[in-house]
Amino acid sequence: MQPPSNGFAGMRCGMLEWLWPWVFVAAPLPLLIYQLSGGESPQPAALQAPFATRWKSLGTANTHSRTGRAHWWILWLVWMLLITATARPQWIGEPIELPNTGRDLMLGLDLSGSMQIEDMQVGSRLVPRITAVKAIAADFTQRRQGDRVGLILFGTRAYLQAPLTFDLSTVTRFIDEAQLGFAGEDTAIGDALGLAIKRLRERPASSRIFILLTDGQDTASTVDPMEAAALAAQLDVKIYTIGISRNLGRTVNGRSEVDEAMLNAVAEATGGRYFRATSPAELEAVYALLDELEPVEQEASTFRPKRALSWLPLLAALALATLLAVLRSHWLRRLGQSPGYRPQT
Repeated sequence: MQPPSNGFAGMRCGMLEWLWPWVFVAAPLPLLIYQLSGGESPQPAALQAPFATRWKSLGTANTHSRTGRAHWWILWLVWMLLITATARPQWIGEPIELPNTGRDLMLGLDLSGSMQIEDMQVGSRLVPRITAVKAIAADFTQRRQGDRVGLILFGTRAYLQAPLTFDLSTVTRFIDEAQLGFAGEDTAIGDALGLAIKRLRERPASSRIFILLTDGQDTASTVDPMEAAALAAQLDVKIYTIGISRNLGRTVNGRSEVDEAMLNAVAEATGGRYFRATSPAELEAVYALLDELEPVEQEASTFRPKRALSWLPLLAALALATLLAVLRSHWLRRLGQSPGYRPQT
């Protein structure tokens, strides 16, 4: 027979575990109380039942009979079952390994006023930039099975709309519900970078990724984008930037609509890349390329499923208590039909 080849060899079978095993110390308590009391009460009863004497004699007579012994055994079993339930037994199954593969990926979407410009061509019509971005970003998010995805919305200020989570449906819904003007009309790219770095710095170094999409220039940040990029590089946060506009590369009054030089510099400083998207098709191609990022193998975790079993002894105790009540009722009827019994008024 070959010896086991892994560290879980001794844990392959399930096992029974007690959370509070010390409560079994109370098992002999009823017997101890009976012995210490001598079986008799030193004081007269405060309440005299009309058939108390008859009841006691009946119980004493039955103590050594088959029915009497069954009665006491049932009481003892009920007590032991209650003790067992209180000890909180649980069944621990075989260990299951949960490989954590994927990335911690934060999305940053620009909601500034310029995102309402209708220059994204879909078929024969032009749609607002934000419409194309939301549709393609939502589809991209749904494909990130195994990744933790978060969402930052930014305009004049940056807001964390969804923390890193495996719940991709919720992140997708937040993308669909994003409204222009929610974060202000200006563009705070540096603040969005700073917020992403703050949220990603606690994650494994090789899986920190931020994808920033904007159609403008940094006009409202309290943090300089290049300073944020330098900090991101120190913390191993990789930044991918996407510039979206039909007018990429063109200048108006000597100034380009999208600051591609800054976006490219931010990406290069952190080991990422800058992408241009002048149409929904190009934007979709960018996200498809981002899909090809190799997943990062994170530390695997294991867990052993636990199933509470306290309900089993409780159910058995209830069944036995019901049986005991039926027997008691039968004895009471016998007592009531006894010639020596006369109810008092």
